[in-house]
Amino acid sequence: MRKIKELKNWVEGYSSIKTAVEELQLAYDFYRDEVVTEEEVDQTYNHALELIETLEMKNMLSKEEDKLGAVIKIVAGAGGTEAQDWADMLFRMYQRWAERQGYKVEITNIQDGDEAGIKTVTMQFDGEMAYGYLKSENGVHRLVRVSPFNAQGKRMTSFTSVYVVPLVDDTIEIEINPGMLSWDTFRSSGAGGQNVNKVETGVRLHYKFVNPVTNQPDEIVIENTESRSQFGNKDNAIRLLKSQLYELELEKRRAASAAVEAGKKKIEWGSQIRSYVFDDRRVKDHRTNYQTSNVNAVMDGDIDAFIKAYLMEFAE
Repeated sequence: MRKIKELKNWVEGYSSIKTAVEELQLAYDFYRDEVVTEEEVDQTYNHALELIETLEMKNMLSKEEDKLGAVIKIVAGAGGTEAQDWADMLFRMYQRWAERQGYKVEITNIQDGDEAGIKTVTMQFDGEMAYGYLKSENGVHRLVRVSPFNAQGKRMTSFTSVYVVPLVDDTIEIEINPGMLSWDTFRSSGAGGQNVNKVETGVRLHYKFVNPVTNQPDEIVIENTESRSQFGNKDNAIRLLKSQLYELELEKRRAASAAVEAGKKKIEWGSQIRSYVFDDRRVKDHRTNYQTSNVNAVMDGDIDAFIKAYLMEFAE
């Protein structure tokens, strides 16, 4: 049924474009006969172009993992309180984007900043093609602004990293060695009622394994505090572990085909994928050179143009 639905979407997309192109030809003929205006022809043209570009972008998301949900982990980098506030702003940006797309978002772990903002947050995006779109956000995001946390009102630069992995579902088989798995429990903090604070419902998973990318011993540590149930948190932690292991396997495949650069970039100057310069009212992606002056719209989740520019240039 999933395959049929996927094929049906392609057929319907093609049919919509075919109809739009025929209507455009008709509109042009009517314009020559002075039945419609030039503006009406332009509107018909723009509608056809939008449908074509939308289907082209969808064609860039043809890999197995692209159709899955996504897990985003945001980690504040260099910059102290300013960076933690920046991490919180990105957290809000992705929440707003998910609302626009109709995706369900769950916060599986969050650590508040010392004075403001957050140190880290892990978010799950449930919905078709969530990973395909959000993989373009993987990297370091740089903020330049006059900091409200600086007494001298100086312009400051801070960095936050965004890690994106596919959220595996029951169609993906991932093997986990139980002997390499261990658990800690702790009391969850934050909202959730008296039960959360009194009972050790939070879980911390440790998984030791040989990293398939580096062939070196490695460890994955995952904290989950979303549910009031320890069993629920353990189940979701296992799902997040499978997601990370799946991403490592994908990375190994990409490395084998020389599709991505080896090595991770540090959360510091020179490694950013995108810069948000509030004073100059400019957001620029350094990979595609796409930029916009509508900073407020971007921070409210309007990042589709950045995603589109990345996919059209770099997706296979």
